[in-house]
Amino acid sequence: MSVITELDMSTVLMEAYDLGDMINASEELHNYLYWKKEIERDQQVQLLVNQFLKKKEIYEDCQRFGQFHPDYHSALEEVQKVEEKLNELERVKKFKEAEEKIDDLLYSVSKLIAHEISEEIKVPSNHPLPTVAGCGSGGCSGKCS
Repeated sequence: MSVITELDMSTVLMEAYDLGDMINASEELHNYLYWKKEIERDQQVQLLVNQFLKKKEIYEDCQRFGQFHPDYHSALEEVQKVEEKLNELERVKKFKEAEEKIDDLLYSVSKLIAHEISEEIKVPSNHPLPTVAGCGSGGCSGKCS
């Protein structure tokens, strides 16, 4: 029996490597890597990212005391302003779109694999709301994944 298990596991591993190769060759991954490189090279983006990180650090210090910290609201506002500037840049928009597409691809693959085993297996997603029809209104009895 252990020989069969070892053979099955090696087959599963080979299929997993093949699946990984297909994902690595996908248009979604190529777009993601392209836009990631573009934002890493863009001096304006990097300047805003650095500003964002500094403002975020200040905000996180204020957040320890919550809204009662005297600089809490101004620190939050500063973080939001820099984030808005970042999100207005075309390269950042394209990167985020590409990031979402690769995330959706990986989620779809994970869900397909999990549900081949059992529909009850929950698959984590980066989306805050479920995308299954009827789940937005609570009509699915919590079975969304």
